[in-house]
Amino acid sequence: MWGVQWMPDQKHLLCPLRAASKELAESDLPLGPNIQQSKGRKAPVRTYQDLLTSPHEEALFDYYMTSQPAIVDPDAGVVRKVGAPAVYVGLRPSPDGAYLLVTRLQRPYSYLHTASSFPQVIEVTDLKGKRMHLVAELPLADGIPIGGVRPGPRSVHWIVTAKSTLAWIEALDGGDPRAKVSHRDRVMARGMSDGNLIEWFKTPDRLGGRGARGGVAYGSSGKLALVSTYDRRKRWVTTYRADPANPGSGIHRLSGRSAQDAYGDPGRPVTTVDAAGGRVLLQHEGAIYLRGSGASPKGDRPFLDRWDVATGEKQRLFHCGEGRYEQVITLLADDATSYVVRSESRTAPPNYFVVENGKTRPLTEFKDRMRELTRGITKRLVHYARADGIPLSATLYLPPNAKDGERLPLLVWAYPREYRSKKDAGQVRGSPHRYVRLSGTSPLLLTLAGYAVMNNAAMPVVGPTRTANDTFVPQLVAGAKAAIDKAVELGVGDRDRTAIAGHSYGAFMTANLLAHSDLFRAGVARSGAYNRTLTPFGFQNERRTFWEAPEVYFAMSPFMHAQKIDEPILLIHGEADNNSGTFPVQSKRLFHAIKGNGGLCRLVMLPHESHAYRARESVLHTLAETIDWLDRHVKNAKPRARK
Repeated sequence: MWGVQWMPDQKHLLCPLRAASKELAESDLPLGPNIQQSKGRKAPVRTYQDLLTSPHEEALFDYYMTSQPAIVDPDAGVVRKVGAPAVYVGLRPSPDGAYLLVTRLQRPYSYLHTASSFPQVIEVTDLKGKRMHLVAELPLADGIPIGGVRPGPRSVHWIVTAKSTLAWIEALDGGDPRAKVSHRDRVMARGMSDGNLIEWFKTPDRLGGRGARGGVAYGSSGKLALVSTYDRRKRWVTTYRADPANPGSGIHRLSGRSAQDAYGDPGRPVTTVDAAGGRVLLQHEGAIYLRGSGASPKGDRPFLDRWDVATGEKQRLFHCGEGRYEQVITLLADDATSYVVRSESRTAPPNYFVVENGKTRPLTEFKDRMRELTRGITKRLVHYARADGIPLSATLYLPPNAKDGERLPLLVWAYPREYRSKKDAGQVRGSPHRYVRLSGTSPLLLTLAGYAVMNNAAMPVVGPTRTANDTFVPQLVAGAKAAIDKAVELGVGDRDRTAIAGHSYGAFMTANLLAHSDLFRAGVARSGAYNRTLTPFGFQNERRTFWEAPEVYFAMSPFMHAQKIDEPILLIHGEADNNSGTFPVQSKRLFHAIKGNGGLCRLVMLPHESHAYRARESVLHTLAETIDWLDRHVKNAKPRARK
């Protein structure tokens, strides 16, 4: 949604005002049934919550979302309305302040799709609201293939380094990622002054990236644009350069790499805000700056590079040393001779420092407010290997006063991730030198209850993009076994007192491991999805539908194997969870299934909570339930009979 923003002259504000409207209609008796209809055309859609469900909710949506744009002069106190009230989802002034790029929704609405898929009108108006150019009228985004994009103009935006030139992306494959074409996308450009419409460039892969510009980032010089594309089948990112001052000049390839190659990640460009308020790449003498996490076998070591795009030459300006975790937060000078660094260690909280011409001075002096809690907690990065040779890692935390050689109850906290190659799957992510922070429902708080915690234990699922989940369960079991074996080898883990836990997809993993292995004494699953037939058009990175791969959906669904969950499992879920796929009913139905099959299960539904838990009462209750459950079924459990 759009909000209050400065006009390019930095003197006026573009604001949404509450539109004068009728009183909010109360919901009386329904006027009739709510009807939906399929007209014989394929239209797969992911599962979403909080969708519109009735004509009354449509009226509520219009009531709350309708706004009246206005330009406000704060000094003079003058408010000038622009155009008519509507359901606006985007208003952006042109860099010269002469036009507005307007995106608004229109009926008919949908009961199956989110608001972002509703019919849209995209147009350019003057500052009085008069239409100057219609970019597109887009119908409901229904029938888009899984993993596809909306046909027609998308990511419509102003070229920030031009006065009033529009650019947008159009799919050349109809938005279907399975279509075989030579080029997936093209970028069009249209100048408002001359009205010329030209094709700027085409790309063999899908243009991608966060933000309104869809993978196109503009340099402050006005002569550079970085273009990022993504091949979803190969999970491959390619970077190109283009010249926004010369639309039609095409693009030139700069680099390409696996999107999952953390070690080879060159970093993200540093941006700044220009005089008109536009976000641009910071350039200095033709070069830009790249800031990255610096993943390595020893953990992350953030860096700052200077990159001459024309020659390809790179110069490393900053590289985090060993023993601490330091990263450049922002540049204070365009030539990078002055910048702000955030620095922390395992025992020292983050503080900020100014580095100027090689000299460092403190900017903040935040105290260690958690010292009494974290004193004595030890932390280390551990490396181990899965049975098939894939290297794995985790961060191992030991509780205060842990004795050498003492075997402790162990909690493994993890979240599965898919990889196309073993090389990428085996890379280390994260740093062992970050400050130990105990907050919210973090599993690290279990160290204060006497547990060893293997946090972010790697659980890779490796295979071709389309079929990796065919071996989801055995790969999970192999990863979990490797983690336990390492903890036991180090002399800190007790194989007979080990628990598994996770959130969302990690909760899904937890239930699967309890159903398909005897590695753990108990589990804690928070806000998960357990019956994949309720997400039939794909989930996570699974692109096949239930009807294309029913055996995979069945094998991956703990609900289908509830009779095998013979270890105690604690299910926690927010009653208002609106995350796609993790309906609260997922936990309720798994509880019913386990209970019906004689299993040991506890279901905790948190009032008013969404996918993550925020209220103090909810956070404390979650921790209390977790510690009580694990103490009873893991820490103080009697040795189990060997099968």
